[in-house]
Amino acid sequence: MSFDNIRLEKGMYGTGRSFTQTLEALDPTENYKGTELEGLDAYERQLKRFNIKPTGADSSVVGKFFQTSDAAVLFPEYVSRAVRYGMDEASFLPDIVAATTNIDLMDYRVMDLQMTSNNATMNVVSEGEVLQNSDFTVSDRTIRLKKRGRMITTSYDVLRFQRLDIVSIALKRIGAYLAQSLMADAVDVLLNGDSEGAGNAAENVEAGSTPCTYADLIDFWSSFAPYELNTILASRNVTNNLLKMEEFRDAAAGLNFHGTGKLITPFGANLIKTSFVTSPDMMIGLDKNCALEMVKVGDIETDYGKLVDRQLEQIAITSITGFARILPGCVKTLSAQGFNSGGGTDGTIEGE
Repeated sequence: MSFDNIRLEKGMYGTGRSFTQTLEALDPTENYKGTELEGLDAYERQLKRFNIKPTGADSSVVGKFFQTSDAAVLFPEYVSRAVRYGMDEASFLPDIVAATTNIDLMDYRVMDLQMTSNNATMNVVSEGEVLQNSDFTVSDRTIRLKKRGRMITTSYDVLRFQRLDIVSIALKRIGAYLAQSLMADAVDVLLNGDSEGAGNAAENVEAGSTPCTYADLIDFWSSFAPYELNTILASRNVTNNLLKMEEFRDAAAGLNFHGTGKLITPFGANLIKTSFVTSPDMMIGLDKNCALEMVKVGDIETDYGKLVDRQLEQIAITSITGFARILPGCVKTLSAQGFNSGGGTDGTIEGE
């Protein structure tokens, strides 16, 4: 079926698949390899069909969506995409989430993966000898998902002459706020565990010296075996003090920071500054490959029925999400009273 004769209708939403997935089933992107439409997904081809330009100085006005009933069906997806773009631009969740699970319930029972440093060694087994167990079971821990969102109050008359690139800025800002709220939830689960009485709060490691030295950081790094410390979450205060350490003034790390804006430690862990680590003298270390699972019900939701019918007095944008810990032992905190940030001559770090 050609993209320019697909019948668009509200029933394409709320089918258990995203609107774009529904379009892709009717109009697969793979059919456009080697054509001028290569690089566009099924939704973007529909925008082109109706000559709707969502970005740029000559972007279309909102009213362009409502010139035909078919084009109007595209508007809720535009809203959802703009919010998702804002989330993606502002979110550090991909840097700390190991897996994402989609469900259709508000409660989620976590799988228990009994694999710890105590049973990490694979022993030699003689013929006929029983293999050591690593139990995978459904636990008693139930994760309750949270619904977050925002209601936009407006009207079609207000919006119809607004350029889409301007409207997108506001929608992206909402996405950024949503991403920050989810980050706060994720940090809370890393610190305190995923459910009451679960007993999977982060293990705390006390620094061996006051103020904390680079040697304490190396001890913290080595305490993660058999896991890997590859991500650190820290408050602004801790981040500033870390970056003043002589060992953090590495040329390669500096080039990475200046080129990408991403912070990296001398021992290879990504450093993420976040206000959601509220303690001024604590950092969270984790192995991002096995620490945290994000559980969600669908994707960003909008009131597609009202939007298609131009009943824009209220636009609801919601997300239902929760977080669960995956493996024990791969999240720890380091508590320290300040950090030394000067350079010593004997391999230690002296205060300024």
